[in-house]
Amino acid sequence: MKLVSWNVNGLRACVNKGFNDYFAQMDADLFCLQETKLQEGQITMEMDSAYEQYWNYAEKKGYSGTAVFTKVKPLTVRYGMEEDHEPEGRIITLEFDKFYLVTVYTPNAKRDLSRLDYRLEWEERFRSYLQQLDAHKPVLVCGDLNVAHHEIDLKNAKGNKNNSGFTPEERDKMTQLLGAGFLDTFRHFYPDQTDAYTWWSNMPKVRERNVGWRIDYFLASARLAPALADARIDAAILGSDHCPIVLELDEEKLTGSSDSGLINQ
Repeated sequence: MKLVSWNVNGLRACVNKGFNDYFAQMDADLFCLQETKLQEGQITMEMDSAYEQYWNYAEKKGYSGTAVFTKVKPLTVRYGMEEDHEPEGRIITLEFDKFYLVTVYTPNAKRDLSRLDYRLEWEERFRSYLQQLDAHKPVLVCGDLNVAHHEIDLKNAKGNKNNSGFTPEERDKMTQLLGAGFLDTFRHFYPDQTDAYTWWSNMPKVRERNVGWRIDYFLASARLAPALADARIDAAILGSDHCPIVLELDEEKLTGSSDSGLINQ
């Protein structure tokens, strides 16, 4: 089973920069998007009829938003955490026989850290939500988590200390999330790989020089480790300031409850 996650930073723009070619080439079972930046009816995706589409639009136009395209029909779908709605369109949860898939666009603390307190409170709720799901069946989480966890995960760690996305508080929340029973799948396979990034500033020559951050992740419940086949970063794929990330699973090694029903639903 192949899963892809990509912060497209505006899907309409990304479609004009090669998105459809990459989508067709990957032929993924599950393809997740973050930061779609559109409202219902603003785009029609031309894709294989085998895919079902699920969208979570932000109330604010041109902002945030997530989507999932799946060949496997989910048992249930939820938009948001506590309720089946949230105004910024940041989360979609699909339940399958053996696992939950959660795609997420984590709030940014903003350059001046004016949204840091909200971000930290959001992280607490998100971790609790994932733990509730994980108590029922294993969880895969993918998306733009807006944090470089360790110094190896960005080019200029010293110069970015206390900057949004690399504050001690944000990094600690990621540590707590992983400590709650989740794996960073890329580091599971490549614990020491350097210069592996998923986002680059739009400033001149930054991407060409690979001065980046790794802030897009596939996380997995630790008990899914035997089913993880590979994780990679498609850094050569353009079309956004982020690049796609890919996770491959061995379906024969997937274990988990087949009971249906989202927690608290």
